[in-house]
Amino acid sequence: MTIHPTATIHPTAVIEDGARIGPGCRVGAYCVIGADVELGEEVHLHSHVVLAGVTRIGAQTQVFPFAALGTAPQDLKYRGERTELVIGARNRIREYVTLSPGTTGGGGVTRIGDDNLFMAHAHVGHDCTVGNGIVMANCASLAGHVVVEDGAILGGLAGVHQFVRIGKGAMIGGLSAVSSDVVPYGMVAGERAKLIGLNLVGLKRRGRAKPEINELRAAFDAMFESGDTLAERARAAREQHPDNPLVAEMAEFILAESNRSFTLPPDRRRV
Repeated sequence: MTIHPTATIHPTAVIEDGARIGPGCRVGAYCVIGADVELGEEVHLHSHVVLAGVTRIGAQTQVFPFAALGTAPQDLKYRGERTELVIGARNRIREYVTLSPGTTGGGGVTRIGDDNLFMAHAHVGHDCTVGNGIVMANCASLAGHVVVEDGAILGGLAGVHQFVRIGKGAMIGGLSAVSSDVVPYGMVAGERAKLIGLNLVGLKRRGRAKPEINELRAAFDAMFESGDTLAERARAAREQHPDNPLVAEMAEFILAESNRSFTLPPDRRRV
């Protein structure tokens, strides 16, 4: 066990031999920290937090009461293999959140980026990759092997199917069940999620220029019209707007390899 002398540990906390507690950390009452856990600088565990498995938590992350991070993944194939949960810096992990480590079948690592907010009861399943600046509202859940790119927002009680990709800056409406990939900056909603437009508010908040957004809107409309395949329309949009990074991101996302189909507008078949 390595506890930095500047760390503050409540006397009721249980820390197993082998754990590493970094400078300025605060470990609250009744927290339980496993032997293979590492806390970066100024991590704050408020109270009643359980950290298990091979779990690394980045600097200045806060974990609120009754969160359970790094406990065995909810995968029936898991047999106790040594896998990891890697959490970046400045995350806010609220009450009763569960973040699972990876599995050998999925690469062995669940990876969480920086500056994310996981509201109460949110869940990230095994082998997920979660980027930076993401918000998962209360009870939002990711199944295994999901990828969520930077700046996405998942509304309360939203659920994402395994192997789905959520593109950069996408918005998932509350209570939505997402079973197919969501393009960058897309907005989806509905009990069985449908693509209802672009996350224009999010783009404006990120300071994207109006001409750039207008080009993306035109490209978006063209991509999701009827006619050629979605891949062909994505290539055409990229060629028509060669200097627009937003269009390029959306086109490249559509053209990338995926295990799922795409979330489409209500009047379109899946492609």
